[in-house]
Amino acid sequence: MPLIAGFYAALATLLVLVLAARIVWLRNVRKIGLGDGGDRQLARAIRAHANAVEYLPLALLLLLILELQHIAAAWLNVFGVALLVARVLHAMGLSRASGYSFGRGVGTVLTWLVMLAMLGLTLWHGLAAWLLLAR
Repeated sequence: MPLIAGFYAALATLLVLVLAARIVWLRNVRKIGLGDGGDRQLARAIRAHANAVEYLPLALLLLLILELQHIAAAWLNVFGVALLVARVLHAMGLSRASGYSFGRGVGTVLTWLVMLAMLGLTLWHGLAAWLLLAR
């Protein structure tokens, strides 16, 4: 049972819902039904939400695969915490400014590093299994 990946998937879902709620709130306050209506704050909120939705599914899938491959719980938690911290930093940074910000820069780099580490480990385990089957 993938309890660790499930835990981080639940927290990531909460983050996506918070980001979506912010969009709904801004739409209601600004009376904008579709698109961003030229409102820069709403445009950034939409982008922060979309960016989370773009990265989180693949990252969480890798985390799930690693858990199913019986990677140590400590590593799964390191990846999960780092991923969520990265996504929160990115969302906060992008929500405040459309250009470079500390949160956006660090959030992006940390997200990519976590994903690269998880995909490397997943590929390593897949290659090892493939080589064992080829014997």
